[in-house]
Amino acid sequence: MIRIALISLIALAACDQQASDTVTRFSPDYQGVETSLLDGDLVQFDVTMTGARNERDVDAYAECAAAQYALIRGYGFARHLRTNMNEKGGVWSADAVYTISSSLPRGLDTIDAEVVVANCAENGIPTV
Repeated sequence: MIRIALISLIALAACDQQASDTVTRFSPDYQGVETSLLDGDLVQFDVTMTGARNERDVDAYAECAAAQYALIRGYGFARHLRTNMNEKGGVWSADAVYTISSSLPRGLDTIDAEVVVANCAENGIPTV
């Protein structure tokens, strides 16, 4: 009975160590954003990073860039249209297209630029 309890404690400690290792391993390197005004309120953001855990990290980086860009241009909102994602040898890149606007645009994938920029700062994700 003592052996089973000891084995369970060791297994639990190993799981706990694995979980903390996973948390500490995330060290993104945000390598830059290129912004292209496509037409009026249509903007493309090309982002590159390493150390991403998955596509969501790269998406968040592009969203942060879009939100800051909207604020720089005097707009308060953006709407995500599409993102093309690529990963090669640990280098993630994406080109994301957003529309920017002064009022909340129609659609499901809209962002309040001020809220998103604040979240980005809180999470250490750079903006434009």
